[in-house]
Amino acid sequence: MRLILSDPVVSLADVFTDIETDRLLLRPLHEADRQAMVDIHTDPRTNRFNPAPPGVTEASEMFSGWLAHWAEHGFGYPAVFERGGTELIGMCGVRLREFHGEKVLNLGYRFRPSAWGKGYAVEAGQAVLEWCARELPSVPVLASVSIANKPSLRVAERLGFTEYTEEMYDGAMSRHYRR
Repeated sequence: MRLILSDPVVSLADVFTDIETDRLLLRPLHEADRQAMVDIHTDPRTNRFNPAPPGVTEASEMFSGWLAHWAEHGFGYPAVFERGGTELIGMCGVRLREFHGEKVLNLGYRFRPSAWGKGYAVEAGQAVLEWCARELPSVPVLASVSIANKPSLRVAERLGFTEYTEEMYDGAMSRHYRR
């Protein structure tokens, strides 16, 4: 379980532990989270800015990819719960990707509509960014947001991201923020 960013190799197998905020718990994904994550990612309300929303098969394949990222790197998109709650309300975390030839951490999040409007994306995002600053300070974090998705644009800005570039990404004109 190694993340190769450059020499030397950095081992992160045991770095990520549960993160608790005032209201949330973020923990690594488990196979048992698959159905809840597929439900969230196929809900038409969570895809209103997605030009090609995933179906059940595609969402399940995405989830498999997220589990593989956890297994390989020791971090990824954690499951998010309200503290003391049992329902998975979303995900928020980072995955390694290349952007314009550079290794970056892609900040991604998605929450059930019942969790919207409570500031959870900002709260979870801030916790993840603090983890990145502590554990992977040399790797830039990127947030790619459809320019039509005004709520997510506001989240990126509230998290302290600055605009980096605009271009097509995943089928939509997107603003890429960097931190």
